[in-house]
Amino acid sequence: MKLQIPRNGLKRSLFHKKRKELLDSLPKIEARAVAKYIRISPRKARAVANTIRGKSVEEAFRILAFSPKKAARIIEKVLKSAVANAENNFGLDAANLYVAECYVNDGPRLKRIWPRGRGRADIIKKRMSHITVVVRDRTREEEYRKALEELEKRISSEE
Repeated sequence: MKLQIPRNGLKRSLFHKKRKELLDSLPKIEARAVAKYIRISPRKARAVANTIRGKSVEEAFRILAFSPKKAARIIEKVLKSAVANAENNFGLDAANLYVAECYVNDGPRLKRIWPRGRGRADIIKKRMSHITVVVRDRTREEEYRKALEELEKRISSEE
């Protein structure tokens, strides 16, 4: 759900400042954590990330605890960090949180040489990943939607 704010002839910097003030006035319902430059193939990490997306935080931790994959340990740490951010920075209750987004982006690749027969060499790409986990509070989503609608009404009445 994206907030549409008309520019109404405002300079770009003033528009962005006003937009930030309006968005900051909305209740906080999500927290995120990002782990960058993790030495694991994005393809392998995505397989684990897809299993926890949309699940409650409790259920996600259970799934990750029983997964034998290396990516599960890494994503578990990022999820713990996201939950801690939600509790400490926004005062959200961990029992009401769910994994709203969990995605893996490609990081840089390290190129390495693999010696082959007859004096040749192949290039191996050691891939890295950027792992992002976003947790949201189910109970505050309705409150957020109402505040967003109210804000949009206020903006449209200002026109």
